[in-house]
Amino acid sequence: MNKGSEEVSPPADVTTIDQLIDWMASNDESFQLAFEDKEIIRASIDDELVEPDAFIKDAREIAFFPPMTGG
Repeated sequence: MNKGSEEVSPPADVTTIDQLIDWMASNDESFQLAFEDKEIIRASIDDELVEPDAFIKDAREIAFFPPMTGG
């Protein structure tokens, strides 16, 4: 997506990582393409890996990671 960071303000009904992904994808074509297969996207809240149902309230930073391989 070629974005180091971006500040967003989702509506109050967006409360989880999964909902945030859906909201971001619905508002930006580049996010829509990046989140096309949500099952492979990893997320963190304030530097801690979380599941898609994690609540985003009071998060200072949310990061999304593409699939990675290696060892």
